[in-house]
Amino acid sequence: MNTTFRRMKHKDIEDICALEHEAFTIPWEKFAFEEEMQNDLAHYTVCELNDKIIAYGGMWLVLDEAHITNIAVKKEYQSMGIGGRLMERMFASAKARGAKYMYLEVRKSNSIAYDMYKKKGFMVEGVRKNYYPDNSEDAIVMLKIIM
Repeated sequence: MNTTFRRMKHKDIEDICALEHEAFTIPWEKFAFEEEMQNDLAHYTVCELNDKIIAYGGMWLVLDEAHITNIAVKKEYQSMGIGGRLMERMFASAKARGAKYMYLEVRKSNSIAYDMYKKKGFMVEGVRKNYYPDNSEDAIVMLKIIM
């Protein structure tokens, strides 16, 4: 599969929003991504196949920490290694910008994402009780050392 990865551009926001609505029960809206494009701490990567966005990931870089804000792969491309390759790009990008640690939250019920994060070297750091407002589900906080 001939995919390419690149930094997100403003013209990508509509496609990112469509993917966001497909992937999440509480999706970010267009204005949130427009604000992220203006945020110097935010770094977003997209994955394209035949000039169509099939995955994206975002993170904030603060001092020596990277915090993943969102990561999503279109349903028809899941379980093909794209999410893992996207994560590798995000690790490299964060490390190049001086990050030593990467954090994320994942729904307790999202075993597919949780398993991928574990395979990519994330460790459970803690739990945020009742984190998700749609159903009060807990979030598992995970950490990866990327030095």
